[in-house]
Amino acid sequence: MTGKATQIGKFTSLLLLSAAFCGIAQAQQIEEVTVTAQRHAENLQDVPMSVATLDTNKIESMFASGQDVRALANSIPNVYAESSNGRVAPRFYIRGLGNTDFDLAASQPVSIIMDNVVMENVILKSSPIYDLAAVEVDRGPQGTLFGRNTTAGIIKLTTAKPTDDYQSRFTASYGSFGTTNIEAAAGGGLTDTISARISGIWQHRDNYIDNAFQKTNGVMGGYDEKAARLQVQWKPDDKFSALFNVHFRSLDGTAAIFRANIVDKGSNKLNSNYVYNKVYFDGGANNPQKYNGLGTSAELAYDFGPVTLTSITGYEYTHGYSRGDIDGGNPTGPGVIFFQSDTQDGLDYLHQYSQEIHLASNSTGPLFWQVGGFWFDTDYQDTTNPFYVAPTAVRQTNISYALFGQTSYQFTDKLKVTGGIRWTSDTKGMTANGPLMKPITDPVRLRGSNISWDVSADYSFTDDLKAYARVATGFRAPSIQGRNLAFGNGYSQARSETITSYEAGVKTELLDKSLRLNFDGFTYYVRNMQFSAIGGGSNSVNLMNARAGLAYGLEADAEWAITKDLLVTLGASRTVTSIRDPNLKTGVCAQCTVTNAVDKAGNAYLNGNPFPQAPDYQVQFTARYGYPLENGGELFAYTDWWWQGYTNFFLYKSKEFNSNGNYEGGLKFGYVFPDKHFQIAAYARNITNRKNLQGGIDFDDLTGFVNDPRVIGIELSAHIP
Repeated sequence: MTGKATQIGKFTSLLLLSAAFCGIAQAQQIEEVTVTAQRHAENLQDVPMSVATLDTNKIESMFASGQDVRALANSIPNVYAESSNGRVAPRFYIRGLGNTDFDLAASQPVSIIMDNVVMENVILKSSPIYDLAAVEVDRGPQGTLFGRNTTAGIIKLTTAKPTDDYQSRFTASYGSFGTTNIEAAAGGGLTDTISARISGIWQHRDNYIDNAFQKTNGVMGGYDEKAARLQVQWKPDDKFSALFNVHFRSLDGTAAIFRANIVDKGSNKLNSNYVYNKVYFDGGANNPQKYNGLGTSAELAYDFGPVTLTSITGYEYTHGYSRGDIDGGNPTGPGVIFFQSDTQDGLDYLHQYSQEIHLASNSTGPLFWQVGGFWFDTDYQDTTNPFYVAPTAVRQTNISYALFGQTSYQFTDKLKVTGGIRWTSDTKGMTANGPLMKPITDPVRLRGSNISWDVSADYSFTDDLKAYARVATGFRAPSIQGRNLAFGNGYSQARSETITSYEAGVKTELLDKSLRLNFDGFTYYVRNMQFSAIGGGSNSVNLMNARAGLAYGLEADAEWAITKDLLVTLGASRTVTSIRDPNLKTGVCAQCTVTNAVDKAGNAYLNGNPFPQAPDYQVQFTARYGYPLENGGELFAYTDWWWQGYTNFFLYKSKEFNSNGNYEGGLKFGYVFPDKHFQIAAYARNITNRKNLQGGIDFDDLTGFVNDPRVIGIELSAHIP
């Protein structure tokens, strides 16, 4: 942490110390946080695993400038996200574990759960975030209650639900590059038994990037994103409830902007070829990106007294495409570009069906249990067009089903033990047809099954000091990849991977409950670890299994109400990851300075390398200070910052394709009116205009992609009550 970041750190330290000394006597208790990591509502401090949440202030600030789901990156210790597909197909990582595969058929070890429905495909994972009630991250394997493909953990997004009393909220902001973010929601009781809530969002940014090669101005970088949701809840009596959800999404924007040779050989620092509002493309048709989606769900629950039966049914549909100038330049540069690459990938259709039924005890005694079943079915076709030949269409199907159970027992007032088990079956199929291959008319099939389990124990030393230990396993189903068929190569596949994780932690509330401090240590071992070898010699994705992967680390979350007007949060994580396979090799970029040993064919040995896109440390900091006025209003200031350590982009190591010391900060200050219903504020995202290299394209030249530039704007908001 150097330069401006160091100065900011010193200022923050002085602010906290002065506030602590002058105002500690006025501290107030922090709010209790409720989570559903074990599929029922619990106090965050009572859950025997590593769980973290985002507060309302941070959520509102993060998304003020029209950000998409990638804004969750670095918002919580050991949570990271990036994408080479723009506002769709994000790639998530928890505790260093993720998947760098950019294809639309990629499977990931981080699961996104929205309103209790899994968003499995990478396009569904990019669903717009608005009208949220909670963001929860459950770190570590969640194989028992949430199934396959959760070896890293899950991110749960819960939207605001209908209420009997009338509620409404409205937020509108406008900033740099014409960035507009309008979000609204309203709802309440329609009858004595029916309530509803409707919400929506519109996000816009002007095209601000010029194509200097084609001499066209303002042709890329913008977007229009619209989404809406209607929820209706029916409660005819105290025993039965039904919640229905219908939602849609429409995106018309710009795919990721790749920029040729923006780092020099031997360095990962951006050079003069990078200009935030200028590119030199000869292809890509201005990198268009369009996606539309529609979904619905129904959650039914009946309280039988001793037990409650719950059914959750979900359906999602989406289609769209992204196109890009992949080499990031033209035949004349910038720099040396070996060949031109213009590619379009899209989903012709995707249908996802899911059904879960679970039965849970309502006992207030020492024993709690729940059992259930899960069924998942998806069918989609993605088409890749390299433009020098006709497109290749690949159809994939995936059917999975599972049975699970969990129980916990309170042995004493201080000791509780929890255990669970799940059996999962997963089957994938693929057919394909394209000009550079023989038609695959008989499906290529992959099958896998697994029994995963977890055991945890938590011990309460006092009401405010608790410790826990957890052992958990997980299962990532076999993966198959057909994208390479479009370029004359065969499909690739990877066997199932399994994980065993150990963690232990302490959860505390100190200083008369004005400070919450939770921290833990963990280690995990992945057998047959799935990796995606991206690029190297071609625009391809090759799946492979390493013999193993090993990781260990520490993470901490703190929230401190220093005074009744000053609230501070601080998070930190340190994670070490290592590929364990002396025989695993992959191709490398021809123009890179590769630091791994290579064989005679030029392939790099990967043993001992860190996992790709796994930050070795992360730090998060937020602070909100409110200054009450005599008229009942309030002046406030809110700031949030994150710092990210060394992050390697690919499986092999090079001097060019990594980042170290990335950071961003935000600031928001404004006025809350005396009635507390209205607020006006000014904001800045990426306030220092920091330029962060986030990833690369290595098969052609030293191509990279970076974060968004600084956005400054104004925001108006209102809510009732």
